[in-house]
Amino acid sequence: MALTSGDPPLTQQASSPAFANRHIGIAAPADQQVMLDTLGYDTLDALVDTAVPASIRSSKALDLPPALTEEDSLAELRRLASMNVVKTQLIGQGFYGTHTPPVIRRNVLESPSWYTAYTPYQPEISQGRLEALLNFQTMVSDLTALPIANASMLDESSATAEAVLLMRRANKAAADAKTVLDSNLFPQTIKVVQGRAQALGFEVEIADLSQGLPEGPISGIVLQQPGNNGAVVDHTATIREAKDRGAMVTVVADLLALTLIVPPGEQGADVAVGNTQRFGVPLFFGGPHAAYLAVRAGLERSLPGRLVGVSKDQEGRTAYRLALQTREQHIRREKATSNICTAQALLAITASMYAVYHGPDGLEAIAKRTHAHAQNFAAALAAAGISVASETYFDTVWASVPGRAKAIVADAAAAGFNLRLVDADTVGVSFDETTTAETVEGVARVFGAELSAVDPIDSLAFPASVARTSEYLTHPIFNEIRSETQMMRYLRRLSDRDLALDRTMIPLGSCTMKLNSAAEMESISWPEFAGIHPYVPEEQSVGWRELIHRLEAWLIEITGYAGISLQPNAGSQGEYAGLLAIRGYHLANGDTERDVCLIPASAHGTNAASAVLAGMRVVVVKNTDEGAIDMADLDAKIEAHRDVLSAIMITYPSTYGVYDADVRDVCEKVHAAGGQVYIDGANMNALVGLAQPGEFGGDVSHLNLHKTFAIPHGGGGPGVGPVAVAEHLLPYLPGNPTTEGEITTGDGIPVAATVFGSAGVLPISYAYVAMMGAEGLTQASKTALLSANYIAARLREHFPVLFTGNEGLVAHECILDLRELTTKSGVTAEDVAKRLIDFGFHAPTLAFPVAGTLMVEPTESEDLGEIERFIEAMVTIRAEIDEVISGAYAVEESPLRNAPHPASVVVSDSWERPYSREQGAFPSERLRVDKYFPPVSRIDGAFGDRNLVCSCPPIEAFEE
Repeated sequence: MALTSGDPPLTQQASSPAFANRHIGIAAPADQQVMLDTLGYDTLDALVDTAVPASIRSSKALDLPPALTEEDSLAELRRLASMNVVKTQLIGQGFYGTHTPPVIRRNVLESPSWYTAYTPYQPEISQGRLEALLNFQTMVSDLTALPIANASMLDESSATAEAVLLMRRANKAAADAKTVLDSNLFPQTIKVVQGRAQALGFEVEIADLSQGLPEGPISGIVLQQPGNNGAVVDHTATIREAKDRGAMVTVVADLLALTLIVPPGEQGADVAVGNTQRFGVPLFFGGPHAAYLAVRAGLERSLPGRLVGVSKDQEGRTAYRLALQTREQHIRREKATSNICTAQALLAITASMYAVYHGPDGLEAIAKRTHAHAQNFAAALAAAGISVASETYFDTVWASVPGRAKAIVADAAAAGFNLRLVDADTVGVSFDETTTAETVEGVARVFGAELSAVDPIDSLAFPASVARTSEYLTHPIFNEIRSETQMMRYLRRLSDRDLALDRTMIPLGSCTMKLNSAAEMESISWPEFAGIHPYVPEEQSVGWRELIHRLEAWLIEITGYAGISLQPNAGSQGEYAGLLAIRGYHLANGDTERDVCLIPASAHGTNAASAVLAGMRVVVVKNTDEGAIDMADLDAKIEAHRDVLSAIMITYPSTYGVYDADVRDVCEKVHAAGGQVYIDGANMNALVGLAQPGEFGGDVSHLNLHKTFAIPHGGGGPGVGPVAVAEHLLPYLPGNPTTEGEITTGDGIPVAATVFGSAGVLPISYAYVAMMGAEGLTQASKTALLSANYIAARLREHFPVLFTGNEGLVAHECILDLRELTTKSGVTAEDVAKRLIDFGFHAPTLAFPVAGTLMVEPTESEDLGEIERFIEAMVTIRAEIDEVISGAYAVEESPLRNAPHPASVVVSDSWERPYSREQGAFPSERLRVDKYFPPVSRIDGAFGDRNLVCSCPPIEAFEE
C-alpha cells in the first residue's frame, strides 16, 4: 500500500507539546543564548536563515496534527493496537509464532544499552555486541554446516536475492548463464529474486527441480528445505547434478528444522540462506527479522553484508572486530559487491541469545514438539480421508480440500486460527513453538477431523537419509547458561563492555544518533502489534494499516512528495527501491538506454553500491575545494552522457555538512537532459520543517526512519528506508511481493518479503512525529544546526573545519580536518578516535567522506553539558597532539597512539610509558566520577584478516 497526497487530512486532539522539550537537549532559552552568543546571532531563526539557502526554504509551516503528550500518544497507540485481531497464527510461509524469553525481551529488545548502540565500526567499545553477533554467526554456521556465516541480512527473500548475486559473482565460468529457482520456494522469495534479476538483466527460470535440471547453461540453482508445500526432500542428487553441470547451489533453509534435518553444507550446497525469526523474534507484522547467509570455504570475500572476525589487541588479548569486506565495501564504492548497510543486528542478537538460552537440547526439543504436532494433525486428516500435498514434512502440512479451501480458512478464523489459503483446493497449516495440543485439536476439528493422539512422536515424517546425525552448537556458550540468573548476568556483562547512547553522546556525522525515547519504544512489543502475521486478512490488521496510513501521510507532508512506500527495510534498500522507480519510469517511456547515474563525490557512501545493484553505471561528479558540486564538471558529465543519463544521486545537505545553494540549478540541469533527481534523505534531519526535497527539485528520496525519525540503530539494524516519489513515479513504487504473475516492465518491483517491510518498528516513528508535532520537528532541525555550528565554532581554532557554507556556517554536522596535524605530528584521525574512548565517547565518523578527517554530528537531543564535555575532550586531545609536536614524546609512545587504555593495562605492575597512568586513564578530572574502561586495547585488524576466524573461539583463546 502506498499513500498519495490526495488522501484526507488527519486530525487528533490537541495537547501540550511537552515531549519536544524533553527530546530536544537544548530547549532551555538560556542554553540556546549561550550558544548563539558564541556564534554571533541574536536568535535561532537568524542563524537558520543564514545557514539554509533561501532558495530551498519552505514557504509554509508543516501541516501536521497538534502534538500529543506521551500519555495521549500511548493511549492512541493502545486504541490502534486494539483494532488488530490477534489469532493463533498458523499461516507459516516463512513467518512463525515463537516465544521471546522474557529475560531476552526485557534485557535486549527493550534495553537501551542494546537498541541505542551504533554499528560496531569502533570495535574496542563494541566487544559486547560483537560477541553476541559472533554467537549468531556460530549458530548459523553450526546449523547449516557451512564454515562462514555473516552477521545477518535484512529478510529471507532479499537474502536469497543476495545469494543469487553471490553465485553469479563467484561462478565466473557461468556468470552469464541463467539462474534456476525451484518452484517449491516461497512465492514472495521468487518475486523478490525476479525483481533483482530484472534490474540487473539476467535470466531466471522457475522449474520443478524434483524432475531434474532444465536444459542449457546454469549459473546457480536455489532450493528450499522444507519446501513451500512443507515437503522435506533429499536434495543430494539434485545438488550433485548441478555441480556436475558447473552450477553453484543455494539452499533456503529453516534453522529450526535443521536441528532434525541434514544441513545444506552436508548435502554439498555452496550457500545457505534463511530467516532466524522463529528464534525468539516476534512476528512484528512482517519485520524486522534477521535473515542469515552462510557460505562454503573460499567464498569469504564474495560474502555480502557484515562479518565479525576474531583478532588480537595490542597486549595479545583475543578481541573481536568487523572483518574483510566490511571495510572493503566502503572502499570499493561503485565496485562494491553489496551494500554494507544490509543487516539486522538487534534481531540477530535476539536470535543468538535465544540459542544461548535454549542450547542445542532445547532447540531440538522445540523442533521435535513442533514436528509431532504436524504429525498428529496429518494423522487426523488421514483418518478423515483428507489427502496431503506431501508425505514428508517438518512443521507444515498442506491439506487437499477440493473447492472447500476458502470456507475452511474462514471457519478456522472464526474459531481463532489463521490458516494459509494456498488456492481454491488447498489449505496450509504450519505449526510452531507456540502450538499446543488444544490448537492441533481445534484446527483438526475445523477440517471435520478428530485428533487421536497428542503425545510426542519419536519417529520422523521424512526419510532417514535426511535425518540429521551431526552435532551442532557444541561451543560452551550454548551449553553453560541455563538459569535466568546466568542469562541476565551474561547480557549485562556484554552490554557493560559497550558504549551506547544510554551512556554517552555518539557524535557520528551522517548517522544521526539521537534519543530514542522510552515512550516511542514502549508499544512495539505489545502482542496486538507484535503478534500479527504479515499475511493476515486485512480486516485483522485494521489498526496496523491505520497507523501506517497516518505515518505515510505525515511523511508525505514532511517531504513534499506525492506518495510513499514503507516497504524498504533499510536505508540502503530505500536507495535501491528509489533507483528502481527511476529505472521503471525510463523503461515505461521507452528510454531503455538510460543507465548512467551521476554521483557527486560528496554523496552518501552507500549510494554507489545501490546504483550498481539497480543496474546502473556510476559516473562520479567532482566537488570544488569548498565542498560544492563542481558545476563545470557536472555540465561536462551531463553532456557526455546526455542520451543515456538516468539519474543523479544528491545527498542534501551534502555529506560534507554543507547546504549547496545551487541545488535547484543542479536539479534543473539534470531534468533538462532527461534525467531524474534522486535526493538521498540520509540527512533529512537538517531539512524537516525547513525545506522539502520534493519541492526544490527531487523526483525521489528515501528516508532513514532509523535516523531522522527516531527508530534506534540497534547496533547496526533495525532500519526502515521508505521511498517517497513525485506523481510521475507513483506506479513504480515497490510492488506487493505476494501477488501472482510475472513482474513486467512498468511494474513496481518488490524489494522485501512483505508489503510494509519492517512494520514492527513503525510505531516508534509514529509516536515520534505524533509527540513532536510540526513545531517540535522544526525546532529539532533548527537545534541540530545550532549544536553543529557551536561545536564547529568552539573547535575551529584547534581543528580546522573542512567545509562550510554561507557565512562560514555548516549544516547539521561538521568535518574536522586533521591532515595538517597528522603531517606535523604523525597523529592520525584514528588515533584521535581511539583516544576519545578514554574520555567515554564514541568516535565521530572516521575518514569519511574525506580520509584523515572526523565528521561530527551532535544531533538535537544532546544537552549543552554533554556538548561541552565533548569539546573539552577534543581540546585536551589537541593539547596532547601539541606535546607530540613539541617532542615531549614520540607519537608511538604517546597516549594517543596507545589509546584506548583498558583497566587491565592501567593497573598492571608494568608501566613503562613516558606519560602517567593518570593521564592515560583520567585525561579529564570529571572522569573520576564516572569512568568507562574499554575491555580491550587497540585491536589489530590486519591480524584478523590474515588469520580469519569468524565463529566463537575456544575458551583457551581468552587465556593470557
